Amino acid sequence: MVRWILIGVLTIGIAGTAFWGYQEHQEKNAILIQAENTYQRAFHELSYNMDLLNDKIGTTLAMNSKERLSPQMVEIWRLTSQAISDVGQLPLTLLPFNKTEEFLSNIGDFTYRTAVRDLKKDPLTDKETSTLKELYKQSGELKDELRQVQHVVLEENLRWMDVQLALATQEEQSDNTIVDGFKTVEKKVEGYTESNVNSSITGTSSKEHEYQFLKGDKIGKEEALEESKKLFNVKNENNMTVTKSGEGSDIPTYSVSYKNGKKNGYVDISQQGGHPITLLVNRSTNEQKISLNEGLEKAKTYLEQNGFKDMTIFSSNQFSNVGVYSFLYNQDDVRVFSDAIEIKVALDNGDLLGFTARNYFMNHKERDIPKPELSIKEAKNKVNPDVEINEEHMAVIDNDIGEEVLVYEFLGVLGNETYRIFINAMDGTEEKVEKLDGTEINFAMRTKEKVPV
Repeated sequence: MVRWILIGVLTIGIAGTAFWGYQEHQEKNAILIQAENTYQRAFHELSYNMDLLNDKIGTTLAMNSKERLSPQMVEIWRLTSQAISDVGQLPLTLLPFNKTEEFLSNIGDFTYRTAVRDLKKDPLTDKETSTLKELYKQSGELKDELRQVQHVVLEENLRWMDVQLALATQEEQSDNTIVDGFKTVEKKVEGYTESNVNSSITGTSSKEHEYQFLKGDKIGKEEALEESKKLFNVKNENNMTVTKSGEGSDIPTYSVSYKNGKKNGYVDISQQGGHPITLLVNRSTNEQKISLNEGLEKAKTYLEQNGFKDMTIFSSNQFSNVGVYSFLYNQDDVRVFSDAIEIKVALDNGDLLGFTARNYFMNHKERDIPKPELSIKEAKNKVNPDVEINEEHMAVIDNDIGEEVLVYEFLGVLGNETYRIFINAMDGTEEKVEKLDGTEINFAMRTKEKVPV
């Protein structure tokens, strides 16, 4: 009797396990099918949007009506955004496809800047027309390459899940048709981005984004070590290593790392002039012994010691026992948001925990700042009358098309929310309105390059 009971229990257990396994298999298959459908949809939409993009650019070249040209440019910008979104939904994380995304992004930037200006007063230049013709040709070639991949996918009933598996396991890709096709697309687009580097697509030449303010003689590894010891506040160079950046880096640096017990950190120092670019120290902070304002004085001292002049505090925040301070360059009482520096200070002993000056070195220069056409009173009249203005400054910011503009900066309150409002000092345009979360936002994020500490 007991034997039959055991056999029955065992049979039920096996059946239950089999049923559970079957359910798991079914659920796994359902997830795989859903993922495959998502990939297939994104890919075919990408091909379709590239067709439309090429057609719209071609139509633009044939237009003579300035009234219709701006909406057409907006449509091209929308299609590039959609195409970039389609690329982002494909399983290409492990396959470099950044050149294609950059190419689409550059088309979007170019058409957006064109669409937002008054083409009656400021029509397309010969150079911009030439750029459009080149984009039409290039987008046509890109469209054909994607169509070729699409034809093979449909003809051979290929699955995108196989692409994801192949990329994740780093298998040999020579026989993977989809991967090979996208590599061909990426290779072709790489030539486009090189040929377009000095065109009006990007609005600025690549040289304008080099670190133009790095002054001084070149330094060696020993000098980089000495500078790092000061920044890390250590006496000797034990547990410190120095690495020289390789060719192709955006800025030639010495990267110095430091480790001592539970404290470790690194700093990038420019080979040109020995300027600290980025520093980060990891260690636990003890009980707070200095105030946020005292930490600010420490931060100012670090700036002065490293030759940063005319910097003004923009925001200060405390997170646990760490003070975070953002500084902007001040030229003739005009705050320049592009030239930003951020500093972290430990509030237990005043040590430097973080520092970044990439924005500063990339963008800093002495600017020819014009006199405002509008008075402060006229600019205030452009602000929503329901906003209670508490602060006002003159500033230089980047507008939506990447151009530096002189603005009046107003900090005001509407209801229970605080806003920062920028009014163009020349024509009264409301350039930007930023809602501040909580206390003070970190406005270095609004500069040309987002580089948080």
